[in-house]
Amino acid sequence: MRLRPLALLSTLAVSAMLLAGCAGSSSPNPSSSSTPGASGDVCSQAVKPGAVSDSVKITGDFGTPSTATFELKQKVKDLQRTVVSKGDGATIKKGDYVTYAISAFDTETGKRIGDLGYKADEILPQNVLANQTLAQVIGCVPLGTRIAAAFPAQQGGTGSQVYIIDVLKTSPTAAWGKDQAPVDGMPTVKLASDGEPSITIPKTDAPADLKISVLKEGDGGAVADGDTTLLQYYGVTWADGKSFDSSWKNGEPITVPGNAYVPGFVKALAGQKVGSQVLVVIPPSEGYGDKAQGSIPANSTLVFVIDILATQHVAAG
Repeated sequence: MRLRPLALLSTLAVSAMLLAGCAGSSSPNPSSSSTPGASGDVCSQAVKPGAVSDSVKITGDFGTPSTATFELKQKVKDLQRTVVSKGDGATIKKGDYVTYAISAFDTETGKRIGDLGYKADEILPQNVLANQTLAQVIGCVPLGTRIAAAFPAQQGGTGSQVYIIDVLKTSPTAAWGKDQAPVDGMPTVKLASDGEPSITIPKTDAPADLKISVLKEGDGGAVADGDTTLLQYYGVTWADGKSFDSSWKNGEPITVPGNAYVPGFVKALAGQKVGSQVLVVIPPSEGYGDKAQGSIPANSTLVFVIDILATQHVAAG
């Protein structure tokens, strides 16, 4: 039996197909667990306590892997949650990206299945309203809350499980790093009050090589090869300076598993710290080459502003 995450990568990536892959490579679909039922008020979706979740006794401190004891072999017909201890942080609301940690136990044997999220970079922040199960379990509680939840068995999959869930913090949806000096010859970037960028292209020929400039340097962990990041992006072509795609316009940050973007985009992320904002100019050889992509003409030089909000290392996937 394996650990069952509360949610898959639940960011809405409306046009990540445009960013993913290049000529001759695959174009993976972004992970999305949005459901029609996961909309509206967070509190209206929270499930009620049940006999199993109410019976869980926890040993251990909040924010650390803890032990749960409960009567074995109880039937779990429906999802249950009990607030064990209420935090004193802000209450989770619509649009919040939340980081949580879990310890899971088999209801038949009481044995620990595993722990996840207590170490940095193990779980990406999740949009609570983008996943119904997530909204049902951790919706409408303050940060710092500890929850006991009981999950029914999955048909053809895992048996019923008990989770200890620690609701840790929320993540910003724009880069928060320290401003860095601009680089001569690069496009200029202005930010709206919510962090959404706009780009002005210089009146010069596009550079022939990949150019990367850090606009804000974050204080988080570095993006490693094969990571999956949570990010915002704003993209224009050098030729006309018009935006062809933007997570800001699409309404949510995005993730693509394994950061399977065009090569220049991946290189712009490599080694950058979480919280950073990066400006990258991508020549055709590092982008889509001589193939048109939607509204992007063939042989286009691309310009992106990327906000790196979180990263999930390969070992945790």
